[in-house]
Amino acid sequence: MTTIQGPAVFIAQFIGDHAPFNSLDGICAWAKDLGFKGIQLPTGDKRFIDLQLAAESQTYADELKGKVQAAGLEITELSTHLQGQLVAVNPVYDKLFDGFAPEAVRNNPVARQQWATQQLTYAAKASRRLGLKAHATFSGALLWPMVYPWPQRPAGLVEEGFTELGRRWLPILDEFENEGVDLCYEIHPGEDLHDGISYEMFLTEVNDHPRACLLYDPSHFVLQCLDYLDYIDIYHERIKMFHVKDAEFNPTGRQGVYGGYQSWLNRAGRFRSLGDGQVDFKAIFSKMAQYNFPGWAVLEWECAIKNSEDGAREGAQFIKDHIIRVTDKAFDDFAGTATDANFNRTLLGL
Repeated sequence: MTTIQGPAVFIAQFIGDHAPFNSLDGICAWAKDLGFKGIQLPTGDKRFIDLQLAAESQTYADELKGKVQAAGLEITELSTHLQGQLVAVNPVYDKLFDGFAPEAVRNNPVARQQWATQQLTYAAKASRRLGLKAHATFSGALLWPMVYPWPQRPAGLVEEGFTELGRRWLPILDEFENEGVDLCYEIHPGEDLHDGISYEMFLTEVNDHPRACLLYDPSHFVLQCLDYLDYIDIYHERIKMFHVKDAEFNPTGRQGVYGGYQSWLNRAGRFRSLGDGQVDFKAIFSKMAQYNFPGWAVLEWECAIKNSEDGAREGAQFIKDHIIRVTDKAFDDFAGTATDANFNRTLLGL
């Protein structure tokens, strides 16, 4: 068995315009002071990483890695969540998602998709230069506006959508294969890959690509009423990244899964800071240890109630307390006997 690495923190929700959250040096010092051992880097802010330069220059990649290590931390993974979203966008969301792209490709869906694909290619190369084994992203969504079948979906619509999604992602997955890095899709409402079934449909379209892996985040499954423990049993061989994020789902006579267009604070399902929600993390960490999860336990803070810095401080300790240092011997070894083939055969009457 393998002991999970951590605690680490995804810094996307903490980046801001004021110290210590406006520079890599500052946020590393902050994270280290809270007890984190690693940081997961989003790739859209050049104050923290120049993605293209990291892809093209080993010198820059080494300097970036060295800066984080000098602060007593490791880079756990890179993230292209926002760029991955733009690989596949239904036209109904064009205006909303244009803000994720540079101005030069806005109002131009073809150019925007090409830019996003190039960003993922850079991410594969940068991850390899940084010595990373996994990368986080979103799948994007062509079909999400049709997630609920009313009006009735035309025959063949879903199949066509997944065929196109696979066509767009297969060359990107091949790039990650070339660089020796797993591409981990965060299974998330709003993405075409939002549960196990949709992920399996995607795998069919990319020929069960070995790099089409998973970022496991139980909070998104609580909000969908999906069995997040059974999910690990089913997909553990594909789970290469782990966001430790809590959530709660408290349906009422007025609202349920869809939330009634309410704010996050007033939804039946909402994200919470670690320990404040309903996720059974003891069971999750046990399963991760059982299945030899090879990566990091990374805090993703998204809470509708608690202050982010309190959530981060408490989250670092929460993860530390839940990581299981796995045993290197069986509990009943003391009662064992030496291996003896003849003795075994005698016991069997052979």
